[in-house]
Amino acid sequence: MLMISNNVSIPDNEIEISAIRAQGSGGQNVNKVSSAIHLRFDINASSLPDFYKERLLNLRDQRITKEGVIIIKAQQFRSQEKNREEALQRLQAFIRAAAVVQRTRRATQPTRASKTRRLEGKKRQGQIKAGRGRVTDD
Repeated sequence: MLMISNNVSIPDNEIEISAIRAQGSGGQNVNKVSSAIHLRFDINASSLPDFYKERLLNLRDQRITKEGVIIIKAQQFRSQEKNREEALQRLQAFIRAAAVVQRTRRATQPTRASKTRRLEGKKRQGQIKAGRGRVTDD
C-alpha cells in the first residue's frame, strides 16, 4: 500500500513495476544488471477518489500519457531496491502535489504612496540622464 494521505492509499496491485537496464555510465554493471525501475500507474483504472483523478488528468505533464498513465523511470541508484523506493516516493509526491489547491489570485490596486514613489524615481532618473547631455558654451 502506498499512502497518499490519511484516508487515501493506493493498493500495490494498481502499480506496475518492472526492472530495466539503466542508461549511462556504470561500467560492466550497467550491461549485466537490470537496476533501473520503470513504474506505470493507470489513473483511470485506479481506486483513487474522483477528485484526485480529475486533478491528475488535467495536469499538463510529460510523465502522463494521453491514455492517463503515469510513467516514472528511476535509475539514480545502483541498487534495484533503492530505485524502486525512489520511484514510489516520486509517485506519492506527484499525486500529493496534484491534490493541493492553489488560492485564487485577487487583483489589487497599487497604493497612492507607491504610485508617488514610482513617479518620483522616474523623475530622478530622468534628471540624471538629462545631465549626461553635451555641454554647450553659452
